[in-house]
Amino acid sequence: MDEKDALKKEIIKRFGTPCVVIDLDVVEANIARAQQLCDTAALANRPHIKTHKSPILAHAQLSAGATGITCQKLGEAEVMADAGITDIIIATNLLGAAQSGQLAALQRRLPLKCCADSAFTLTAYASAAHAADRPLDVLIECDTGQKRAGVETPDAVLALATIIQQSQWLNFAGLLFYPPLDGWQETQIFLDEVRAGLSAMGLEIGIISTGGTPNLANLGQLDGATEHRAGTCIFNDRMMLAAGMASPDDCALHVFTSVASRGGEARGILDAGSKTLTSDAGGLEGFGLIREYPDARIHKFSEEHGFLDLSDCRQQPQVGDIVRVIPNHVCVVVNMVDQLVAVRGNDIIEVIPVAARGKLV
Repeated sequence: MDEKDALKKEIIKRFGTPCVVIDLDVVEANIARAQQLCDTAALANRPHIKTHKSPILAHAQLSAGATGITCQKLGEAEVMADAGITDIIIATNLLGAAQSGQLAALQRRLPLKCCADSAFTLTAYASAAHAADRPLDVLIECDTGQKRAGVETPDAVLALATIIQQSQWLNFAGLLFYPPLDGWQETQIFLDEVRAGLSAMGLEIGIISTGGTPNLANLGQLDGATEHRAGTCIFNDRMMLAAGMASPDDCALHVFTSVASRGGEARGILDAGSKTLTSDAGGLEGFGLIREYPDARIHKFSEEHGFLDLSDCRQQPQVGDIVRVIPNHVCVVVNMVDQLVAVRGNDIIEVIPVAARGKLV
């Protein structure tokens, strides 16, 4: 008998399936591990709340030693501010929020730190700060190889820093990086050149922020870094398993889902589809790891169903069985639900609202 059978029966009795469940013992161990890694590297820990979207869990990270949080959307920051959290970096260009008036409204309430990688964004920020009657702290986002957001040359950083320096409504707060796993040496070269240029301008770099759960393995490699932003590590997922950053027992979040059909000898249907596990494969084959049947493969979705390939399974689940799935990408799964059922061992402890889910702006 599965040692989790009692919990599975209680979950389906109280909540039905699919149900997104977090193990608080594992959550707390993951929070402590990330904090210890930052402490050892003498870096401030600024966890990214885009993974859990919960003020309750953000406060748990702050209580463990985090100095502030990272948000991806202004709407997330609003929720966190409502919960009394005031040290917030928003790690994206906030064009919609800046032009809709939302940025100004929140900036009136508390001093934010926002990121930019263009003069256009800086112009929008200056207008929002003026409307708030409070200068806005700005970090310049730098791309040293990820090919995501961020300026790609030190000269581009200095050009944006000049605009900030000349604006009465903007303060230069520092630099934001997400280095590639194998790109920290190149990031150091980039940073050293930028630092020299900013010094010649009379600007000090208050924050040098690095990011990413996979980059927890590289903490301490960037001379001058002051803090690190990691999100996924609070729960972990199948991508972190593939990256060697977690074991299955480090995965705090599972989707409890029922086997709804066994239409053929080597196939089955789960009651969790793309509206639960999402179609974000994260570059992996299949859509999740089934803890009880690791050789089973969730190979495709409809909206409400996950299609199982059981051809490699010696033992196979039966209709009515409840299984636990580690998602490929946990952040998008959390954003699909209103609540997380929190457990310790086989006991249901509480229901945690996903208060900042669905924030598009």
